[in-house]
Amino acid sequence: MNGKPDGRWVTETLYEGEGFTCAFRADKVLYEEDTAEQHLVIFENRLFGRMMALDGITQVTERDEFIYHEMMTHVPILAHGKVRRVLIIGGGDGGILREVARHKAVEKITMVEIDPAVTEFAKLHLPQVSAGAFDDPRLDLVFADGAKFVEETGESYDVVIVDSTDPIGPGEVLFREEFYRAAKARLAPGGVIVTQNGVPFMQGAELASTIGKFRRLFRVATCYMATIPTYVGGPMAMGWGTDDESLASLRVSELQARFEEARISTRYYTPAVHHAAFALPRYVLDLVENA
Repeated sequence: MNGKPDGRWVTETLYEGEGFTCAFRADKVLYEEDTAEQHLVIFENRLFGRMMALDGITQVTERDEFIYHEMMTHVPILAHGKVRRVLIIGGGDGGILREVARHKAVEKITMVEIDPAVTEFAKLHLPQVSAGAFDDPRLDLVFADGAKFVEETGESYDVVIVDSTDPIGPGEVLFREEFYRAAKARLAPGGVIVTQNGVPFMQGAELASTIGKFRRLFRVATCYMATIPTYVGGPMAMGWGTDDESLASLRVSELQARFEEARISTRYYTPAVHHAAFALPRYVLDLVENA
């Protein structure tokens, strides 16, 4: 495209109240709708490929989704080492599901998504994200409120992955202590919960809030980090809650052995990156220690 670019610009509004926005050019809008739960738009951008935004907040892009999905999934599964049952809360685009399904030792995957429209339109317009994982026979796909599900189900899981939106609208309930307490009750002994906790440089209060709640519930309450270009403002934090004090400090050699045994291919995750992700910058460590 030469000269002045044309096309609509989709503005990222997450930090608008703090005085910062950024925008992605929608070279082609593929779908847009006010669903029963939120405003959804899927569009194409030259740099990031196909993108999905909910209520003005970028959720996933074709170009860099692998970083987020690999780190949210392989870090807890390989740290645990014997995962058989996984619960995904949210994750309607199917990226977390795709990465969990690559672990052949996993016997059952339960995915709870509040908005069926997100999943249906992601399957139609972003099929490369789920890569056929919705057809996996191990999947139990439930369309329900994730907070109510963990309160009512009698199932237990080795890993719970909370792939939520930010604490705005339907995603707000997934940041409450009541939800974390109910999720912990669903964890099998030695289990771990990981959560999407935003960019600490921009959303430090969000991370501190979650870690503070985790500290009241788990022996280990911390986070690990990954740099995802779409989520502006620095590295993103993934909250980490478990009663097993060994899981966040495994040696690279042990992680390497588990990674090789799993026989999965990755584009971002490596055992060395996994180990290093728990080494927190001082400003993030301050948030965690003072939560």
